[in-house]
Amino acid sequence: MNSFTDNFTINGITLTAQPICRQGEVLTPDALAFVAKLHRATAERRQELLQARRTRRAEIAKGQDPRFLRETESVRNDPNWRVAPPAPGLEDRRVEITGPVDKKMTINALNSGAKVWLADMEDSSTPSWRNVIQGQLNLTDALERRIDFTSPEGKDYKLRPAGELPTIVVRPRGWHLPEKHMLIDGEPIAGGIVDFGLYFFHNARRLLAQGKGPYFYLPKIENHLEARLWNDIFILAQDLLGIPQGTIRATVLIETITASFEMEEILYELRDHAAGLNAGRWDYIFSMIKNFRTRGPRFVLPDRVQVTMTAPFMRAYTEQLVRACHKRGAMAIGGMAAAVPNRKDEEANAIAFEKVRADKTREAGDGFDGSWVAHPDLVPVCREVFDGVLGDRPNQLDRLREDVTPDDRALLDIASTKGTITEQGIRNNIEVGIRYIESWLRGNGAVAIHNLMEDAATAEISRSQLWQWIFSRAITDQGEIITRHWVEELLDEEFARLERFEGDRFADARDIFEEVTLADAFPTFLTLPAYSRFLHEARDRTEEPVEDAELVAA
Repeated sequence: MNSFTDNFTINGITLTAQPICRQGEVLTPDALAFVAKLHRATAERRQELLQARRTRRAEIAKGQDPRFLRETESVRNDPNWRVAPPAPGLEDRRVEITGPVDKKMTINALNSGAKVWLADMEDSSTPSWRNVIQGQLNLTDALERRIDFTSPEGKDYKLRPAGELPTIVVRPRGWHLPEKHMLIDGEPIAGGIVDFGLYFFHNARRLLAQGKGPYFYLPKIENHLEARLWNDIFILAQDLLGIPQGTIRATVLIETITASFEMEEILYELRDHAAGLNAGRWDYIFSMIKNFRTRGPRFVLPDRVQVTMTAPFMRAYTEQLVRACHKRGAMAIGGMAAAVPNRKDEEANAIAFEKVRADKTREAGDGFDGSWVAHPDLVPVCREVFDGVLGDRPNQLDRLREDVTPDDRALLDIASTKGTITEQGIRNNIEVGIRYIESWLRGNGAVAIHNLMEDAATAEISRSQLWQWIFSRAITDQGEIITRHWVEELLDEEFARLERFEGDRFADARDIFEEVTLADAFPTFLTLPAYSRFLHEARDRTEEPVEDAELVAA
């Protein structure tokens, strides 16, 4: 690691990490100046919005349930406004594949036959400096068709013809994640601005020349004011590059419980740039637990694997999402099928494919315009289901779902979720949580565990469920009270079962997992302490404060 004396500074922008091969192609003086302008125009508002998150969490903890906002009632009741019409390449989104922007995944995703590739710089990508820079290089190389790759086993990966490739939609990091290797005026920049700004600066004109445009997925938004901040960044970015307003399109992930009460308002704030909403279901469950974790039995969920999309609160969320989108001319995109096909086990494969087919059939029947998969082998399954409903139509925007009544209380009906808490559920949360963090620390944020492709949301649900069960003294199906001591015993047992290997990071992963699961305080995101401690190339780790203001929830 380089010391701070090796830092590179230009126009108030300081780079503190070891240089990455070819990073000069990404971090040009003009690109850095562009990103700095976006940061300086919005840094104060971003901090205010993060503080507003903490304030709202504190209000919910004290018993104040979210409701539809009175102050934005006129937006919801105005029947006349619509979002911009679908942009080129986003008219048909019946199957989208998700995954990180490493070289192999980039090629596999672009060759998958999907309509859209969610190029993920967020939850399925470890935000090491190397991954941040190489991800940008891979995206530009893909657009320039110079990303051929040969695996260690000698397998060649090459892109299909341009007309067969999906539309790229980039997911930058959320507002809460800093990029501590890029300081502007001495302060870390928002990771999301780095990801958005560098991709937009280098590729917006290139994308327009190819007949598409710079498109984005916006993660972790908690309210319409956060959407407004993104919209203002889009306006500024387009102005700075002289690109027509409305060129950018954004699909917002509704993956926080508070955002579900403001879906139409979020579309309204982004209306000239809005492409749709996505049902980010795993993060949504995590957000529910995080916000209501101290509110008693009414908000305690059963084992993670028992919380399905048929739970009443999840049905309310997805049906109201489709209604909100189609009322305003926006696409509704379904959740991810996380199954990873096992080509050596036909029986397990058949079961997994049937689950995916049932999931996508329900979404298509509900009116969604498309859905996500995590593996190329699942693209034909999802496509077949949506082909059966859509036929030759590109989407279902004409299905207004006026049979759905907006119901803010239904969004919080956790108590109707059927299921039990089991010892196996506790053990599974421990094992999956530690396995995921270990892989994340080695630089891989998309992890196949038990034939499921997991990202950070799974580890977040796992650790937050355990925290809540301990706090609530929840009782298992066998009548056992869940205590910190018992979870520690089970953690010892599960950790001893893990298969160790040379260079593994299981010891570090366990430290992080225990910190975010067993501590009295509840870190808002496990990736924050993990990033600060293990990915930030600091001169002296002892000098870095253990608690950022953003680490611990109010």
